[in-house]
Amino acid sequence: KKADAPKPKTASLLSTMTLDTITWEDALRLLSLPRTLGTDSQTGEDITVQNGRYGPYLKRGVDSRTLTSEDQLFSLTLDEALEIYSKPKERRRGVAKPPLKELGMDPATQKPLLVKDGRFGMYVTDGETNATLRRGDTVEALTLERGLELLAGRRAWEAENGGASRPKKSSRKKAAAAPKETTAKASTAKARAPRASKSAPTLTKNTIKKGTAKKPAKKTATGKAKVKADE
Repeated sequence: KKADAPKPKTASLLSTMTLDTITWEDALRLLSLPRTLGTDSQTGEDITVQNGRYGPYLKRGVDSRTLTSEDQLFSLTLDEALEIYSKPKERRRGVAKPPLKELGMDPATQKPLLVKDGRFGMYVTDGETNATLRRGDTVEALTLERGLELLAGRRAWEAENGGASRPKKSSRKKAAAAPKETTAKASTAKARAPRASKSAPTLTKNTIKKGTAKKPAKKTATGKAKVKADE
C-alpha cells in the first residue's frame, strides 16, 4: 500500500481579513502558527501562541491563557508570556473577543471607540452605545468620524423610540387545556357513578300463568265401578 500523502497545512483567517484583501505574506504568517515562544524554566514546558476557535491564546502544557489582541499572535515575547502566567488565571463564563480596531477617543465623552465583532455582525461602540456597521463600511476603512456618525444616528434612533431595542417576548400562548380537563372530569364522573342495581324481575304473562296454575284433580271412579259397588 502506498503511504498516505501528508495533509496540506491550513489556517483560519483573522477576524480583520477577507479573501479579497489577504496577501501572500499574510498567508505565510498564518501558516507559521502555532508559534513557539520558548521554554518556561520553572516547569520545563514550551509556551506557544495559537489562534483558536475563540481567538488568540497562550498554551503551556494543559494551561491556556486568553490573549487580548490578534496582533499578539506575532508580537508577543517569551517574557510577556511569562508575566501573563505569573498572574492567577481568571475564571469567567465567557471571554470577550478582542476588538477588531481602535478608532480613537470620542472628543465629547473622552471614551475610546472600538470596532467589535458581535452576534449580529460588526459594530462600533463607546462602551454604552452600539451601532452596527452599514453596508459599504469595512473595518479597514472605518474612521473615527464615521464611527461618531454611526453612534450619533443610533442615539437619535433610541431617543425617538424610547431607548435601546429589546427582544420582544413571544406572544404565542399555550394551548388551552380546557378540552382535556372536561374529558378528564367526564371520565371521573363516569367512574364514580354508582352502578345500577339489578332490576327486580318483571312479571310477564307466562310468569303469572306459571305461578297460578293448579294441579289437575284426581280422576273419579268410573261409572262402571260405581255400578259394581251397588250390586
